[in-house]
Amino acid sequence: QVQLVESGGGLVQPGGSLRLSCAASGSIFSIYVMGWYRQAPGEQRELFAAVYNGGSTNYADSVKGRFTISRDNAKNTVYLQMNSLKPEDTGVYYCNADVRPGPLNLHYNYWGQGTQVTVSS
Repeated sequence: QVQLVESGGGLVQPGGSLRLSCAASGSIFSIYVMGWYRQAPGEQRELFAAVYNGGSTNYADSVKGRFTISRDNAKNTVYLQMNSLKPEDTGVYYCNADVRPGPLNLHYNYWGQGTQVTVSS
């Protein structure tokens, strides 16, 4: 079993910054991709940033140039630096990881518990 624990959410004014962290622990051989999803009130959960084990990244257009995703493979941790925050960035932020628990080519998907980010003056 694998657990993902997020931290770093909170209330911030428009234009401000926040840094989220998500640490994975448990039966982990490797993690192929780690990503951040956002779920705004009344909307579906959406992927907006992902980082692969080789370091390549993908971003949704809505966050390009403002958010930076990174990972520390030794710590099985993914980070999200969010700058120039806007009210529309408000939502619950979830961490997701595609985990290989052993040497066999089997992958399992895990979610964090979510952390609230509120951008408001």
